[in-house]
Amino acid sequence: MTENRPKPERVDLKDRVLLTYLGLWAERLCAGFWPLWSALLATFAFIFLGLHEVLPLELVWGFFVLVAVALAFGGWYAWRRFLRPSAEDALERIDASLPGRPIRAVRDKQAIGAGDASSEAIWAEYQRRMIEKIRSARAIPPKVRLAGVDPFGLRYVALLSLAVSLLFGSVWRLGTVAEIGTPLTGSAQAALGPSWEGWVEPPRYTGLPSIYLNDTDETVLELPEGSEVTLRLYGAAGEITVNETVSAQLDAVSSVAAPEQGFAVVRDGALEIAGAGGRRWDIVALPDTAPRVEPMGPAETAAAGTFSMPFEALDDYGVAGGEAVIALDLARLDRRYGLTLAPESEASLIVPLPLPVTGARNDFEETLLEDFSQHPWANLPVTITFSATDEAGQTGTSGPVEISLAARKFFNPVAAAVVELRRDLLWNRDNGPRIAQLLRAISHEPDDLFKRETDYLRLRVILRRLEAKIAYGGLDDDTVSELSAALWDLALNLEDGNLSDALERMREAQDKLAEALRNGASEEEIAELMQELREATDEYMQQLAQQQQQEGQEGEQGEQGETMQLSQQDLQDMMDRIQELMEQGRMAEAEQALREFQEMMENMRVTQSQSGQGEGQQAMEGLADTLREQQGLSDQAFRDLQEQFNPNARAGESGENEGRNGGQGRGEQHEGQGEGEGRAEQGQNGSGEDDSQGQDGGSAQQSLAERQQALRDELSRQAQGLPQMGGEAGEAAREALDNAGRAMEQAESALRQNDLAEAIDRQAEAMENLRDGMDSLGEAMAQANEGQQGQDGQNAETAGGESTDPLGRNRRGFSSADEGMIGDEDVYRRARELLDEIRRRTGEADRSDTERSYLERLLDRF
Repeated sequence: MTENRPKPERVDLKDRVLLTYLGLWAERLCAGFWPLWSALLATFAFIFLGLHEVLPLELVWGFFVLVAVALAFGGWYAWRRFLRPSAEDALERIDASLPGRPIRAVRDKQAIGAGDASSEAIWAEYQRRMIEKIRSARAIPPKVRLAGVDPFGLRYVALLSLAVSLLFGSVWRLGTVAEIGTPLTGSAQAALGPSWEGWVEPPRYTGLPSIYLNDTDETVLELPEGSEVTLRLYGAAGEITVNETVSAQLDAVSSVAAPEQGFAVVRDGALEIAGAGGRRWDIVALPDTAPRVEPMGPAETAAAGTFSMPFEALDDYGVAGGEAVIALDLARLDRRYGLTLAPESEASLIVPLPLPVTGARNDFEETLLEDFSQHPWANLPVTITFSATDEAGQTGTSGPVEISLAARKFFNPVAAAVVELRRDLLWNRDNGPRIAQLLRAISHEPDDLFKRETDYLRLRVILRRLEAKIAYGGLDDDTVSELSAALWDLALNLEDGNLSDALERMREAQDKLAEALRNGASEEEIAELMQELREATDEYMQQLAQQQQQEGQEGEQGEQGETMQLSQQDLQDMMDRIQELMEQGRMAEAEQALREFQEMMENMRVTQSQSGQGEGQQAMEGLADTLREQQGLSDQAFRDLQEQFNPNARAGESGENEGRNGGQGRGEQHEGQGEGEGRAEQGQNGSGEDDSQGQDGGSAQQSLAERQQALRDELSRQAQGLPQMGGEAGEAAREALDNAGRAMEQAESALRQNDLAEAIDRQAEAMENLRDGMDSLGEAMAQANEGQQGQDGQNAETAGGESTDPLGRNRRGFSSADEGMIGDEDVYRRARELLDEIRRRTGEADRSDTERSYLERLLDRF
């Protein structure tokens, strides 16, 4: 029975054992020989890079000694660590990876119970199961882990060095190793023959390229003074010599046979290399002339009293720096009143000249801009001298130019008097008693001089401070600085009224809005900051208009042809455009428009209304509010139309907000500001008692219809109150407003019938007619003003008139909604960029389904 039992089927493991065996070889070779092959790789990298040809012989021999030591250590390390693997080792590794070590179990023999049938049956079953486990055996990959024995990664350094040498070196340099330290024999030297090579390097600041003398065919070389000549002579000593007369090292022509020579070109002369392959050049030394700088125009006062004076600078190779020296011209000074005393300081003002940030500096024009308004020499006769310095240290100066130190001028008499007394205090502190006497005289009857009591009180505080210091201890430097600062602030407040504070608030609002755009603030925060900017701008405009009215537009007759004038309606349109861009998510364009708005506000002038122009301006502002409110209604109707096709779109965005605000539509924040918002809220019954209004479609459309009716009634009232303006433009304005009223009536009817698509079309028609009406009204106002003021009327155009500057750019600083934001040549490129961005966002899985659906509809449409 035992003899007839079938033997278990054998499993062929040859392939798996062979692969594991090869892996063991790789593993043990790496573990035992890594120091040896790392040293060999480093040696090959050293030779392939040709370092043995350029480094000193001592360093080369030192490197090869280190290599020999490393190779000896590597051999010893391999002898200690390397163990030759066997097939049995491979089989043992495979067996260790299997559960229960089945290979060893199969190779075992039954020790007891060999003659017992039951025992042999159990043993056979055990052998069969082990063989089944052996069938799942796999080849074991090598475990090459050298981090423990090579913690610094020296093997990787050697491998990287070899890769670099193969990229930038040459394997053919192996043949030059035998020549290390071997002197040339006589026959080799004769075969090599005498030779030379030379370079000329102009001074770095000239920007000129180096000249390789061996390749140049010219016999006359024009070189900048200071150029460095380097020559190397090869061959036996004395076979090649150098003769030169350009370095001024010796008075006579010198003959030098040194293997390496270098000298600078300082004068005209000759350079000759005598011997085999010799050459001769005549050298012309080009002197580096000093730079030149000259003023290009008169000194003028730029915006906010900034001194402005153009200049031109020239140099052979480039200007490195410059400065303007301003000195007081006492000979032309009217030495009266506070200027009778000698000035405490006559030290010249030194102002660095602006240099081009990009481009060449050898010939350029720039403008010196500096604010000297608070300097005691402001508006006094001075001389200004420009100077420029080049890289060689040479300085060129212009002749002194007699000018008046242009600075801010004050038109308010009291402010001008305060500034003059401040100048006298800085001129010489001994003017203190006289200044105190004049300040007391100014404050004697303040009712007709000071419009605000705070200005009078500030002047009295300054006066008491000044008199106290004069009576006790005198005026020291700190007191003079303190009083001068207080007098300057008082003069600004007297001159500008509240204009300075209003301007500061407007700038702060602009800065906060720009920061919010850059940091990706929420829509609520941006809307709040936008409202703050509107309010600050309105306040600034009112203060500026009051100031110009008080000054009677002094000094502007000669500047109106060059000054950009803006009406308040222009500014409202600009801010509307900024808000529109932000609502559309075009934050980059909104930030650019805001920057342009900030730049324009620095130099703006308010368009003054004359006679009937005030009523026309009010009408324009009212129509602008109506247009913004109509835009808000149209936006709300469009969102309601979207919700009919996608009821869930609103829940994720504003359902919670509507529940808090009593059903006020999201479009309310787009319906304009001020009165426009008030009318819109009245259209929604103001109180917000019905919290389900935003969810009930019928009541929502009824609310929109009521608001549309209220807006139509308001437009009718505005049309009746338009000023009487004749001409075609006036008739066109009335006709356009009538058309807008009819379109609003049709939109109201469509809203009551819940036909949102028709309502949106009619609302768009109403907005278009409103714009046409405003354009025609602005043109009529410009014509009327032109008839009354002549040439000045050309500068009183409002939003409907021509709004381009002399360069053809939009006076409002950026394109309106009907104009392209980019040029024709960039429109296709911009379109591709937008489509690529839409595709990229469509592929982002983390975006909401609603947003991705909207992006996909955009792609389908465009």
